[in-house]
Amino acid sequence: MVNPVIPKPSSLIGNIKLEQVDQQTLFKFTEALQLRMEQLLEKKKADNITPSESAELEAIGELDQIFTHINAMLVAAK
Repeated sequence: MVNPVIPKPSSLIGNIKLEQVDQQTLFKFTEALQLRMEQLLEKKKADNITPSESAELEAIGELDQIFTHINAMLVAAK
């Protein structure tokens, strides 16, 4: 069995946007990336996810953690 290549979160850089939320500019996923993450989560929940999709979900999840941390820092600094 071949291990899937785990994409780097930086490969998703084109799928981020800045969004104004309560007078604060925050990092967010584009609608397309948000939808993809939700699709992959549903496949994982149904135990119907491929190794490649699982690796993709892991990269998206890591980027989500990074954004959550950065956004929290931005809010705290204001």
